[in-house]
Amino acid sequence: MSEEILVNVTPRETRVAVVDNGATQDVYVERSTSRGMTGNIYRGKVVRVLPGMQAAFVEIGAGRTGFLHAADLLPASGGESGRDQPIQYRLQEGQQLVVQVTREPIGTKGARLSTDLSVSSRYLVYMPRSRHVGVSQRIDDDAERRRLQQLLADALAEEGGDATGGYILRTAAEGVGAAEIRADLRFLQRLWAAVTRRSVERDGPPVIYEELPLHLRTVRDLARPGVERIRIDSQESYDALQAFCAEYVPEVSPLLECYRGERPLFELHGVEAEIQRALERSVELKSGGHIVIDQTEAMTTIDVNTGSYVGRRNQEETIFKTNLEAAVALARQLRLRNLGGIIIIDFIDMRDPEHRRQVLRALEKALARDPARTALTGVTELGLVAMTRKRTRESLQQILCEPCPVCQGRGQQKTAETVCFEIFREIIRDARAWENQCLAVLAGQSVIDRLLDEESGSLADLEEFTGKSISLRVEPGYSQEQFDIVLL
Repeated sequence: MSEEILVNVTPRETRVAVVDNGATQDVYVERSTSRGMTGNIYRGKVVRVLPGMQAAFVEIGAGRTGFLHAADLLPASGGESGRDQPIQYRLQEGQQLVVQVTREPIGTKGARLSTDLSVSSRYLVYMPRSRHVGVSQRIDDDAERRRLQQLLADALAEEGGDATGGYILRTAAEGVGAAEIRADLRFLQRLWAAVTRRSVERDGPPVIYEELPLHLRTVRDLARPGVERIRIDSQESYDALQAFCAEYVPEVSPLLECYRGERPLFELHGVEAEIQRALERSVELKSGGHIVIDQTEAMTTIDVNTGSYVGRRNQEETIFKTNLEAAVALARQLRLRNLGGIIIIDFIDMRDPEHRRQVLRALEKALARDPARTALTGVTELGLVAMTRKRTRESLQQILCEPCPVCQGRGQQKTAETVCFEIFREIIRDARAWENQCLAVLAGQSVIDRLLDEESGSLADLEEFTGKSISLRVEPGYSQEQFDIVLL
């Protein structure tokens, strides 16, 4: 495998794409007007406690209150005592507390908050209110896990690290030496000392600690083993990355490359086209089949269809091959579109139990490379595959799109015939309520055309029934569903 990381920087927006063997796997977008909040630490104020939900709303100065559940509220002492107490006995309205954003605001929901704070470096995550020392689950070699834990223990003893705090060794730590672990430990100690000082300031800004901008987080979090190069199309950002890498991750410096070509970087690697396809509802498969992805607030549903693929042997084999191809494609689409929460997959029905097992195995294998945590629950009684994917930020569609002002996000609009019948009912109501002799119908072109053609007879009958003259007028700015009845 060969991975490239592409960084496209403009004054108002930064985009990062992870490309694996020519195929775009992940896309991250950060805009200067709406930078991500995950990882930020704030000085918050409790504005409302909800005993019925065992949660509280906390003002963090972000325009929308954050949501703090009792499960994410650690006792003030940092121990376990008091965890089982109802939230109304642990928090009061107006109380000040330090919180960290664990999930971005999504849709109408505010940011998810926690008082279990943590700060990250290249190889370590420090959790001052925990005693746990762990290793990333993606490092599956037991000998390497033990080696890293011993390196951390030795570094803590040498550097005088906080023995009461907890640490997690990140995936990027695999194969590194003692010097890198000690350097990261010193950095985290300095960083946490600064956070602690700011947290006790009464008159300071609400933001105590702000996560790095996207292009710097890229080299910290995404430059994992297997990445061959990191291409940046901005000289200024390239210089900033070089300086950042020289101080914190010198082993990444040789991977940096400043792209100076005339053709846009994302266009050169086909990322722009992938982003456009990721906003479409249907995804075509190479065999001729396709998958249909519908994203709603409650869940995401994925339907697999054979489409134009008819196979060569028999129907069962055709269905099996389509489902196998769809399993790999949809796993990639989940990453690319950043779809999270509950996901229901409707594979084409397979009679052979072995085929079902192989499709599930292919899906599990494809999901194993996803950096987000996923859980596959297997096949339900209705033959559907249910899974979950951790959601920490908005999906690509939520970042780049907004609900259609015509259909209000339904994806459909009323037919011209339906709108005509609504107009007829409205005319009857107005005719009974008012004594005027004339009415004017203002509507879009398609509705007026139908009233003048297919519904002309009905319109004439309505004029005779109400005893009123009805005139029609096209309003160019009206959508197909909009209309007004004006009394003349």
